[in-house]
Amino acid sequence: MNPEATLSEADKFRLDSGAKPLTIAHISDIHAGSQYFVPNLMDRAVIELNDLKPDFVVVTGDLTDQGYKQEYLLMKSYLDKIQCRDMVVVPGNHDARNVGYVHFEEMFGSRQSVIHKSGISIVGVDSSEPDLDYGTIGRHRYGWLRDQFSTPAMFRVFVLHHHLLPVPGTGRERNMVYDAGDTLEVLQECGVNLVLSGHKHVPYAWRLENIFAVNAGTVCTLRLRGRVRPCYNVIEITAGEVTIWRKYPFHDADQIIKFSSSTFAYEKSLPDKPGGAS
Repeated sequence: MNPEATLSEADKFRLDSGAKPLTIAHISDIHAGSQYFVPNLMDRAVIELNDLKPDFVVVTGDLTDQGYKQEYLLMKSYLDKIQCRDMVVVPGNHDARNVGYVHFEEMFGSRQSVIHKSGISIVGVDSSEPDLDYGTIGRHRYGWLRDQFSTPAMFRVFVLHHHLLPVPGTGRERNMVYDAGDTLEVLQECGVNLVLSGHKHVPYAWRLENIFAVNAGTVCTLRLRGRVRPCYNVIEITAGEVTIWRKYPFHDADQIIKFSSSTFAYEKSLPDKPGGAS
């Protein structure tokens, strides 16, 4: 079956190249409660997101620093200020510390999140393990992912905290997703277009066959590598093209990558210095 066959005309128009781009705001690695957390950066990001009025907001984990309840309460107070109905929030390895996933579920609901709307499918999963830094998806989830992505859509997005591909400028690779190869194969089978993650605090983009994997930096902390600055991502989607920007709170924006959703041809900005932004 053509995966677009049962889409409504409204959904198809929403992604038509002549219409306003559909926008996803992608923030990550807030680390509320950390000594490196900078409240005014998060305040500014919230203001900017409300001015942007994105269709979706994606938060890829490490909301807290140690998974404590008071850190979750602080983080929730910020997310509650973001004026967007459709939000996907998944936990990170820091959120799973000290049985923090219990507080996540109490305040944000399920650690898995699914949205099918406006011709877009966004599926988020918890890739964390309690008190461990590495990530995993797990064989028990592969069938579930296939089911979620079987819904007709013009664009499919997979969301997790840990990265599926190594990120340059982040040192020794020790804790990306353990079953990354199997997960990528499932995502390719499902026709996933874009993978969004965080974890390493370095914004970067890869193309692997027909999948684009894009990392976000830390939006509001000073836990920075090299010359990376606090930032978040803004994704603009039309019927034929996807453009992803790296936005700096209080400052300007840089294009990370632009790609065709039909031919997969892309233009990507490259780091100018080791440890710098992509």
